[in-house]
Amino acid sequence: MSDVTETNNALVTIYSTQSCPYCVRAKQLLTRKGVAYHEIDLGREPAETRMELIARTKQRTVPQIFIKDVFVGGFDQLYALEQRGELDTMLAG
Repeated sequence: MSDVTETNNALVTIYSTQSCPYCVRAKQLLTRKGVAYHEIDLGREPAETRMELIARTKQRTVPQIFIKDVFVGGFDQLYALEQRGELDTMLAG
């Protein structure tokens, strides 16, 4: 990944796995918009990381997307924000 799309200082954090097509779609949407994101691959993290995420969000699926530490949901929710024109507002706010 280039520094343009993946950075530790990004406003967006995506918890993902390598085999997840919705994770790929979420990253593609953000990249297309020129939004930097920080990706955390749960397949490479200790099991405790996934358990902490489940406790925090009450969700077991990926991707799990946060904008400025606000849990957005998965790809469907991210895409819905984009379709309603609310994603840019969240990113700018």
